[in-house]
Amino acid sequence: MWLLRFALGAGIVGLLLGLALLIPGVRSQLEWRLDAAAGVMRGWIYPGDTLPTLVNPAVTPRETATRVLSPTATEIAISVATPTPIPASVTLFSPQWEKQDWNNCGPAALALGLRFYGWHGDQFDISDLLKPDRGDKNVNVEELAYYVRTRAGWLGVLYRVGGTVETLKRFIAQGFSVIIETSFELPEDEGGGGWTGHYLLLTGYDETEGVFVTQDTYWGPDRSVSYQVIDDDWRAFNRVFMVVYPLDQAETVEALLGPDLDLDFNRQRAIETAQAEIAADDGDGFAWANLGANLVYFERYAEAAEAYDTALARGLPWRFTRHHFGLYHAYYNVGRFEDVITLTEATLNRTPKAEEARLWHGWASFQMGDVLTAIEDFRAALQVNPNYLDAQYGLDFLGASP
Repeated sequence: MWLLRFALGAGIVGLLLGLALLIPGVRSQLEWRLDAAAGVMRGWIYPGDTLPTLVNPAVTPRETATRVLSPTATEIAISVATPTPIPASVTLFSPQWEKQDWNNCGPAALALGLRFYGWHGDQFDISDLLKPDRGDKNVNVEELAYYVRTRAGWLGVLYRVGGTVETLKRFIAQGFSVIIETSFELPEDEGGGGWTGHYLLLTGYDETEGVFVTQDTYWGPDRSVSYQVIDDDWRAFNRVFMVVYPLDQAETVEALLGPDLDLDFNRQRAIETAQAEIAADDGDGFAWANLGANLVYFERYAEAAEAYDTALARGLPWRFTRHHFGLYHAYYNVGRFEDVITLTEATLNRTPKAEEARLWHGWASFQMGDVLTAIEDFRAALQVNPNYLDAQYGLDFLGASP
């Protein structure tokens, strides 16, 4: 009898929740709380703070270190101009601040960056295109740049990796705000807490205090954050930075980038930075992952896979593959499809609306002969993001309907 009553009570609660979610105002307040609770429950079912370690019997971590740290074949000769001295302190215009919606720091930070140049939209104008499902927990920098190019055509946009504190200051000194992707520690009551990604808009710096002025869509506007904290947290994202600018200032932006305007040079320099950080601390998982990401750019997949093996062995946070997909590229392109399945499932078990993981799970399943699972995965990815062209391509390739 008690079991019947429990089932009846649960059914009534579920019905009431379903009805409540049909009311827009109530839905906006309940959705994120339900998602956070589900995140905690998934953490109980699939515990662990780090991604699984993969074993490549052909390579030991020390062999990987020796081989990857050897001189690379890519050398690009570009003259480097002496930097122009910059002011000791710069404070730019602070755009009207708005607090990010649930899982929406990327669109919210870009909204502030566009508002810096007089744009009148908000974060939802951006997220409606880039992540129409609020449960999608990631927008990558390529997607943000895509929005600028296709919806704000009077502005230009460039992004590069391997930035430095000096790079950021140089742009700010010339009047350009800069968006960076960085690390963030979630409070315990949000999905169980822990490491995740976050976007910041930088609008100033002060050499005397050693701080940047940040527009943080989670914590608030005009916050001072030390250079060291910025760099430490930024490192986990290969120190990627994005600059939005008026089209008539394109030459200025390109001059500020200097040799990093050349994508190959930029990636080669980022490889060298990762190598130097590994030499200083072989246990730095983020440095190994950055090395892997930059090797993927040059399609040096075997070396990249070895670097990622070592990164995983050193320990990467379980949310890492919400934001970084170079691991999938590397393992897939060297035929390690079971490892792609292992990593994507580790992600999907705790973040079921990660469309990128769903896509790569589909391709790895296809390569292992499971076409039906591949089709299901591509459809699931499109359900999360109907604008996800990679998933649509997968269905087209297999001759399947959405």
